[in-house]
Amino acid sequence: MTRLALRLSACVALFFLAAMGPWKSDAAACGEDIACPLGERSYHVMAPDGWDGLTPLPVLLHFHGWSRTGTHAQRSDRVGASTKRRGVLLVTPNGLNKSWNFWNADSPDVPFADAVLADVAQRFPVDTTKIYVSGYSFGSAMAWRYACASGNDVAALLAIAGSLDQSETCAEAPAEVRHVHGLADTVMDFPMGPNGDTTYPVALWRRALNCGTPGVDQGDWQVRSFLTLSRTTWDCEGGAVTLDLHPGGHFIPHGWIGHQLDALLGLTPSYP
Repeated sequence: MTRLALRLSACVALFFLAAMGPWKSDAAACGEDIACPLGERSYHVMAPDGWDGLTPLPVLLHFHGWSRTGTHAQRSDRVGASTKRRGVLLVTPNGLNKSWNFWNADSPDVPFADAVLADVAQRFPVDTTKIYVSGYSFGSAMAWRYACASGNDVAALLAIAGSLDQSETCAEAPAEVRHVHGLADTVMDFPMGPNGDTTYPVALWRRALNCGTPGVDQGDWQVRSFLTLSRTTWDCEGGAVTLDLHPGGHFIPHGWIGHQLDALLGLTPSYP
């Protein structure tokens, strides 16, 4: 499924929206715990609280961690709660055997994710300028792979504790990258750079987006008092890159996804 086909499907959906008045999707047939079938595979979708059934929705395409399914992220206080409160449609594909094929550039999970977004655009009115892609652990590496292979129409990559080999070259790239990683992560090991370079976890995207200038140290920040993150940012020729580091291990920091969505959507920061 090409991005042109995705755009066309979204346009068709919005055409019928205009022609029919209030949105009448078949979302009742699938959503949240009930998977939406797509060929031999499936995904889950969860609309935000208070949605009027008409307004086009930003989308967060989130890849679950290893041994999980799409329902786990939707039930999570750190993922699903963040989208429901911010007017964002959460889309969570199910990986084959509860995992993802992100190791190679020709991963079959990339066209599957393209097909998921196209199918979502037939069920819901989608704001195609606000397609965000995220993931945790193996799912974060899959989010990187998707953005690397099919990211030109992605507004932002929100990656948590997982990445690709920083020496890879990507065919495409998102407009913005936001990555968070724990310095003590031993599951998806923190990718320390040469000579202890802690900015190395986003070296691939700094290269892809032509971030010629050194990063700017934005200092420490917190969503919750028990975890301090340090932020470095790059304003690049092709977009922007943000790297958040914390001293902990392998987890989704409380409020991190919500904080990123608030910034991207121009909302007042809140928790969760």
